[in-house]
Amino acid sequence: MEQHKIDRINELARKAKAGPLTPAEQKERDILRREYIDSVVGSLKGQLDHTYIVDSKGNKTKLRKKEDK
Repeated sequence: MEQHKIDRINELARKAKAGPLTPAEQKERDILRREYIDSVVGSLKGQLDHTYIVDSKGNKTKLRKKEDK
């Protein structure tokens, strides 16, 4: 996510603390927040996709999703 978008999220957060946001600002804030969250989750998933667990014998095992019960 670009720095100017993060700055805008922070600007809207400060403005929301000072007083109410207009409906257009609320919508912009929600869109920017969703984009930020998606960016963080995508980055975390990418990192976990390249993570291995090494056991005591030195065997590498790739992480995999936990199965639902």
